[in-house]
Amino acid sequence: MTLTELSEATGISKSTLSRLESGQRKPSLELLLPIAEAHQVPLDELVGAPEVGDPRVQFVPQDRNGRVVIPLTRQAGGLQAWKVIIEPTDEPPKLRIHEGYEWLYVLAGEMRLIVADHDITMGRGEVAEFDTAVPHWFGAAGDQPVELLSLLGQSGERIHVRAAPRRRTPGG
Repeated sequence: MTLTELSEATGISKSTLSRLESGQRKPSLELLLPIAEAHQVPLDELVGAPEVGDPRVQFVPQDRNGRVVIPLTRQAGGLQAWKVIIEPTDEPPKLRIHEGYEWLYVLAGEMRLIVADHDITMGRGEVAEFDTAVPHWFGAAGDQPVELLSLLGQSGERIHVRAAPRRRTPGG
């Protein structure tokens, strides 16, 4: 299609079309819509818009000390969320401490959790929370991997779990 033919089909002047073609003018929506219609192509195809694929945010799994850690939050600081997959190991637990407060939810498998003097095994659907300044460790219990959600408040932020709705007080 020539510039003259496109100008006649769209009502856009040849000089404007020429400047668009040479990059001397930035296209506006008012110009792009009639051009797309004249070429009988969707606007996305005309401007080379990226394909809309899976709308979910895809996070890249990381290997941290033999654990697969998938970040679920992007912002720095504040509350951080991860999905963690831990394979069984024969290594003895190495308790550690760091700043923060952690909340763990077992998605699948069994998890061994050591916090100070407490050594417990947790199954699917169980939740634990603890101050990470207390020596702790968690990993797979038994011979199967464990999958869990981990929420960590680096500055000691705590998760507030509400098991039942708040009761209203008279007059409130």
